[in-house]
Amino acid sequence: MNRIQLGRTGIEVSDYCLGTMTFGTQTNQADSHTQIDMALDAGIDFLDTAEMYPVNPVLAETVGTTETIIGNWNARSGKRDQVVIATKHSGPNGAFVRPGQDISAATVRETLEGSLKRLQTDYVDLYQFHWPNRGSYHFRQCWDFAPDQQPHQSAILDNMAEVMDVLKALADEGKIRAFGLSNDSAWGTMNWLNAAEKAGGPRVATMQNEYSLLCRIYDTDMGELSHHEDVTLLAFSPLACGFLTGKYRHESITKGSRMSISNGMGGRNSPRVAEAVEVYAAIADKFGIDFTHMALQWTRTRPFPTIPIFGATTTEQLAHILKAPSVELPEELLAEVSKAHRAHPMPY
Repeated sequence: MNRIQLGRTGIEVSDYCLGTMTFGTQTNQADSHTQIDMALDAGIDFLDTAEMYPVNPVLAETVGTTETIIGNWNARSGKRDQVVIATKHSGPNGAFVRPGQDISAATVRETLEGSLKRLQTDYVDLYQFHWPNRGSYHFRQCWDFAPDQQPHQSAILDNMAEVMDVLKALADEGKIRAFGLSNDSAWGTMNWLNAAEKAGGPRVATMQNEYSLLCRIYDTDMGELSHHEDVTLLAFSPLACGFLTGKYRHESITKGSRMSISNGMGGRNSPRVAEAVEVYAAIADKFGIDFTHMALQWTRTRPFPTIPIFGATTTEQLAHILKAPSVELPEELLAEVSKAHRAHPMPY
């Protein structure tokens, strides 16, 4: 397994990250612990979670369950010091987390303390904000994105400054080692970087945004920022929620799969997606490479630092994914992927 640094933090992790958002719903605790053990045995020491997890569905009564499952693994295994754990503070929401509050100086410490208790640890390696207070163009919101509906710039920047003061204090106390964002933009990231510089707080080390063969919004402004500011992309849904494994080809829906639970797949399910999937699957077939492995390894070829966050409902799926890091993608394949992207841009 290759190693990569998170931003400029000096924290090195495996260049694959185990996502845990199904721990507690589709994946029970015993299987979740087995997955962590399997990943660690394969050299993957980076885990990503969030206070709001599990998902599919997100329910107020299950919020925090995934962190609790990971915390129980920490306590059982005694291997907390062998893994790098990232978690997230939810932004404004439909009251499924707390009463739906914004991220503020008043919420950050309390929210982190809750995560620490559930995770049964004294510190979080990477603390992320799940989405910005002001709204974003992610989760298919790019089609009608309206930045003119956001709060005034001064209010946004004042909030960042106040929150950064708290982040600095938490970092000084050793409760967080690094800071990251999720579902944010180039403008938001640069202003968080400015806030960190002014306050002497933790600079943005990572950005967790959706990124895959089917979702490449990151390639432009954020890709440039990532390169110049050393912001590592933590690419969530690199398999496009299963579309890029081929499991949903020809309208096949397996019982217990994500599509069987949510047919719309968070706005991803459309005829255009099915067309693009067939093109990419044909490229994988042409070069004799497993479709899942191609999709994952492609994210590691990008011109900015990238770590794919993968998830697996079952240990069998995980065992298959763990073979991906050893797969090499020839230049000829990458050229065909680029052509396919131009022919099928932004299918969702």
